Amino acid sequence: MDWIISLFTEVSVNGVALWVILLICCGVFLASLMDAIAGGGGIISVPVYLMALGNVPTYFVLGTNKISAGIGTIFSTARFVKNGYVNWRLCIPGVVLAVLGSQAGTWLQHHTPDVILKYMLLIVLPVIALITLRGRSWPDEAEGRGFRAQLAIVCAAALVLGCYDGYYGPGTGTFLMLIFVRIAKMDTRRASGCAKVINLSSNLGSIFAVLRAGYAFLGVGLIAAVASIMGHYIGAGLAIKNGSRIVRPTVVFVLLLLMLKVGSELLFPEFWA
Repeated sequence: MDWIISLFTEVSVNGVALWVILLICCGVFLASLMDAIAGGGGIISVPVYLMALGNVPTYFVLGTNKISAGIGTIFSTARFVKNGYVNWRLCIPGVVLAVLGSQAGTWLQHHTPDVILKYMLLIVLPVIALITLRGRSWPDEAEGRGFRAQLAIVCAAALVLGCYDGYYGPGTGTFLMLIFVRIAKMDTRRASGCAKVINLSSNLGSIFAVLRAGYAFLGVGLIAAVASIMGHYIGAGLAIKNGSRIVRPTVVFVLLLLMLKVGSELLFPEFWA
C-alpha cells in the first residue's frame, strides 16, 4: 500500500505530481465529454488546469490545456466524419475563414479591453439560453435551406466566431452549433459535425503556436490527452446516437456555465489572472 501512495505522491511529470495529473484527467474527461456534445469544454478544463497548476505562468496553463483539448477534438471530429455528418463543401470555406477570423480576433485582443466583450456576453447569453430552452425542438432532419444560403451563413459565422475565438474563446463551438441549427437550418448531427471541423482548425493552429513557443507542459498535456480522447469519443457517440435529445439541453447547460465564467471573471479577476 505504501508503494502505491509513494507512486502517486513522489512520481512527477514536468514537476507535477502524478496524483495532481490524475485529478486533471478527471476534469479533462468531463470537459471533453461536454465539448464533444455541445462545445464549451474549456469552461471546465481551463479552471481545472488553473487550480492544479496554480503556481505556474497562466500561458503555460492555457498551452497545456490546448494540447489535451485539441488532440481530443480530433477524435470526436473523426467520429462525425466517419458517420457522414460533415458536408465538406460547406466546411472547407468555413475553416479558411475561421483561421482568418482568429488572426483578426487576436489582433483585436491586443488593442481593446476584453471587459467590453464580457459585459456584452452577460447581456446576450441569458437571451440565447432562454431562446434555446423555450424554442421548438432542434431538428434531427434538415429543414431544406438552400445550399447557397447555408454556405453564406456558415462562412459568415466562421469568420465572426473565428474572430471571437481569437479574441476570447469559450463557447465558440456552441455558438457555431446554434447558428447552424437555427439559421442555417441544418439537422442537429450535421450542425455538430460542421462546428467540430471548423473549431478543430483553430485548435490545431493554437497547438502549433504553443509547441513552437514552448509554452506548455508537454508530458502533462499528452497524459491528459488520453482522458480527452476518451471523453470526446464517448461524447461524440452520444451526440450521434441521441441527436437533439442530448445536444439541446447540453447547449443550455454550456451557456449557463459560460455566464458563470464571464461573471466570475468580472467579479474575481485575480483568480483568472
